Amino acid sequence: MARMKDPRARSLLIEQAARMLRDRRPVTIRSLVAGTGMSTMAVYTYFGGMDGLWRAVRQEGFTRLASRLDGVSLSADPVRDLAALGAAYLANAVAHPDLYRVMFDAGFELDDPSAADESLYSLVRAVDRAKTAGRFHGGVDPLELATQSWVIGHGLASLAVTGPLPRDALTHAVPMLIALFTSAGDDPAECRRSVERGWQAPSAQLPD
Repeated sequence: MARMKDPRARSLLIEQAARMLRDRRPVTIRSLVAGTGMSTMAVYTYFGGMDGLWRAVRQEGFTRLASRLDGVSLSADPVRDLAALGAAYLANAVAHPDLYRVMFDAGFELDDPSAADESLYSLVRAVDRAKTAGRFHGGVDPLELATQSWVIGHGLASLAVTGPLPRDALTHAVPMLIALFTSAGDDPAECRRSVERGWQAPSAQLPD
């Protein structure tokens, strides 16, 4: 009888590879399994080899992001929801910094590109809801505004997770999102209330 694969072992190898990339350590099959209690065959068992491992590492980053975004409870306030999705994006980057570094490395293919697409289109749907509710003016392109919102989150996350900014700098997202959404037609006072509520959503809270 074939032995059942252990998802915990698979996850351990993925996280180990991401840490090694962060530390700029050479990643070989032997160095990857060192200290894990697994043999080199584990890389073939779970990933089919090193190429499969790299795809899995990048895919795992988007899978965890999708799970975090799915955890954002929608409300009657679409601007609040849009801000909550952005905050959840930042929280995910802080929670999984090693995987975040790999997610946008186009050198590693994705087994399921739709997982990456969904990260953007969850924002597109929220922008479209805000248009329908009259919060944004009719000329707003949902894809364009969602992309601008994502750029704000990705820029801050990249600088705070991998670069020179402290984690406290992530709070700059609040005034930046308020400026973006008011430029799309939202009332400044109402927008501020919505963005601040979104930033405080449970699924958007930054880890300690």
